[in-house]
Amino acid sequence: MLEILFLGTGASIPSRERAMPSVAVRCGGEIALFDCGEGTQRQLVMSPFSFMKVKGIFITHMHGDHFLGLPGLLQTMGLLGRKEKLLVRGPPGLSAGLDAVFSVCEGAMGYEVDVAEVSHGDTTEFGGFSVSAFGTDHTVPSFGYKMSERDAKGRFDKKRASELGLSPGPDYSRLQAGETVRGVEPRMVIGPPRPGSTLVYTGDTVPCAGLAEAAMGADALIHESTFLERESGIAAERKHSTALQAAEAAARCGCGALFLIHISNRYEDKSVVEGEARAVFANSVAPDDMSLYKIPGRAR
Repeated sequence: MLEILFLGTGASIPSRERAMPSVAVRCGGEIALFDCGEGTQRQLVMSPFSFMKVKGIFITHMHGDHFLGLPGLLQTMGLLGRKEKLLVRGPPGLSAGLDAVFSVCEGAMGYEVDVAEVSHGDTTEFGGFSVSAFGTDHTVPSFGYKMSERDAKGRFDKKRASELGLSPGPDYSRLQAGETVRGVEPRMVIGPPRPGSTLVYTGDTVPCAGLAEAAMGADALIHESTFLERESGIAAERKHSTALQAAEAAARCGCGALFLIHISNRYEDKSVVEGEARAVFANSVAPDDMSLYKIPGRAR
């Protein structure tokens, strides 16, 4: 199961209701952070997630509202005694940006920060999930990310195992480890693997082929929706998406749920954003900051 915590859902400038873009996704005991706008660490402090559990941070592009919270978060982790290595991934310019900030900031991190700039198709592996980068289309080099939970083991049919003469304990453990026990093969009592959840985070982009490919069949699509369709001209000029375009992408790709973020402050009533999307894709929501959603695996 993936748990999605929307730390910041605003665009460009913070408001009283919306912080800068950042989404934390928890899988088991591991957390991936997508974008890290100004104020992200304070949002994490007030949330049910611990930023010391963050295993990887993925930056979509180097605009300030997606990046400027990262240096402070990295330093705070060090001040609180982090020892575990942290992976930081992002577009060209990420390494130079961090080097520039830390060249004028005092204090050693005290832990390893593994920074790397991604290309389309690059995949980072974690214990319970993987994160793959795909190219998007914005005004600067940009990437979206697809997070894939590892498949769960198939269900063990205890009743069938008993009927075949096996006993709870070592027999069951050996079968679940892949061994054949007294002529009983694992496939005879263990069902097929249960698919894990998949989530796609777009960052800032207009509709593009890379996004369409990555989002196909995703359980959750977190899509930027800076504008409504009536401002589609501005959206195209600034290479942002409308809520309608996000909904059309979710419908075309057969996604399970659509979350609309990076919403312009010009829309004080989020219901108008949701309404535009729901006219095309019913399972659309514009989440509030600090809201938490759970995405179960497709077979659970």
